[in-house]
Amino acid sequence: MRSVPAGLAPPRTSPSGRLPFALHASILIALLAASSAPTPLYPHYQAQWQLSSLDITVVFSAYALALLIALLTTGTLSEHVGRRPVLLGALAVQVASMALFATAGGLTTLIGARVLQGIATGAATSAAGAALLDLEDPARPGRPALANSIAPMTGMAAGVLAATLMVRFAPVPAITVYAALIAVFAAQAIALVATPETVRRRPGALRSTRPHLALPSAAAHALLLNGAGVVAVWALGGFYSSLGPGFTRLISPGGPEYAGGMVFFTLTAVAAPTVYVTRRMRADASALLGSCAVIPAAVLTLGALHLAGPVLLFAGAALAGFGFGAVSQGALRAVVGSVPAREKGGTLASYYVLSYLAMSLPAIGAGALTAGFGLRTAALAHAGCVAVLATVAVATLTASLRSRHRTPSPDAHSRPATSNYTSASPGTPAPDISVLATRNR
Repeated sequence: MRSVPAGLAPPRTSPSGRLPFALHASILIALLAASSAPTPLYPHYQAQWQLSSLDITVVFSAYALALLIALLTTGTLSEHVGRRPVLLGALAVQVASMALFATAGGLTTLIGARVLQGIATGAATSAAGAALLDLEDPARPGRPALANSIAPMTGMAAGVLAATLMVRFAPVPAITVYAALIAVFAAQAIALVATPETVRRRPGALRSTRPHLALPSAAAHALLLNGAGVVAVWALGGFYSSLGPGFTRLISPGGPEYAGGMVFFTLTAVAAPTVYVTRRMRADASALLGSCAVIPAAVLTLGALHLAGPVLLFAGAALAGFGFGAVSQGALRAVVGSVPAREKGGTLASYYVLSYLAMSLPAIGAGALTAGFGLRTAALAHAGCVAVLATVAVATLTASLRSRHRTPSPDAHSRPATSNYTSASPGTPAPDISVLATRNR
C-alpha cells in the first residue's frame, strides 16, 4: 500500500473523490478560457478605441506580468493556508476582473481588467494544480500531471472558440462573453465551498508571500534541460494570442473578422489532444519531438506572410499547437515529477513563471517592433527567434538522449527490461510520474 506524504489527505478513489478532482481541473480550464476570451475581441477594441498593435500587446502582457507577480508571491501560499482559501479568493478577484472587462470604456480599463485577471489566475493556477497532485489516485498514477498539462490548452481553446462564436452570433459580445464567465466562476466557487481541503495548514504563510522561486535542484536541472523548448512554444503562443488577429488580417485582408480568433483556436485545439497522445512517451522524447515541430511551424508562418496564404497560416498554427502540447507536457512531467509532494506547488509556480515570461516579453517586443517597423517585420523577427530557440532545444535534448544511451544507469542490471516507461500498447496503464522524472534527470 502506498504511504501518504505528511500533510496530505489520503488519495481519493471513491466517486466523492473524483468530483473534487474534476472541480479543480474545471477551475484550471475556466481560468485559461477567460485568459484567451479577449483574443477575438481585440479587433473590436482596436476599431472602437483606435488602439495600436503596441496597445494590444501591452493589454495582453499586463495579464502575463501580473500573473508572474502573483506566482512569485502566492505560488506556495496554498501549502500553508490550504488550497481552498486561495482558490476562493482568486475566483472572487476573477469575477471582479470579468465585470471590469464587461464595463470597459477604454485602454486603461482593459489594462486594469487584465491585471486583476492575471493576479487571480496566478494565485489559482499553482493552488488548483497542486490540489490535482494532492488527489492522485494510486490506481491511476500520472493522471494529475496529465491534467495539469492538458487543462490549460483545453481552456484556452474553449475560451477563444466560445468568444469567437459569440463575436459572430451573440448580441453585444463584449458583454456577453464576460457575463457567461462570471456565471461559471460563481458556480465553481459555490461548489468549492462544499469540497474537502486536501492539505493541512502549517505555519509560515506570511513568509511564503515574499517574492521567491521554489525550485529544488532536481527540478531546476530538468527545467534547464527543457527551457529553450518551453520558451519557444510559449513565445509562439503569445504571438498568436496577442497579434494573431492582426497578423491574419495582414495575410488575408478580405477574410472575416472572426478568422483571427480561429488561428489561435487552431493552435490550442491541436495542443490539447497532443498532450494526451504523447503522454506515454518518455518526457524528454516528447519535448524533443515537439521542439522539432516548432521549426517548420515558424517556416510555415513566414511562408504565409510572403505568399499571402491563409492555408499556410493555419497549417503553421496547427503544427505550432502540436509542438506546444508535446513540449509542455514533456517538460512539466520532468520538472514536477522530480520533487516531493510538499514542494510541488512552488515548483509548479516556478515552471509557470518561465512560461508566462516567455509568453509576455516577446509579445511586448513584437508589439514595439510593429509600432516602429510594421507587423510584417515584427513577425519575421519573432518567427526567426522562435526557430533559433527550437533549434537550441533540439540540440540540447538530442545531446541529453545520446548521453543517456552511452551511459547506462548504475542499477540497469537489476531493472527488468519491461520497466522502461514507454508503453507497449494503448491499454497499458500510465507509469508513475515520479519514475518518469527520476529517469529524466
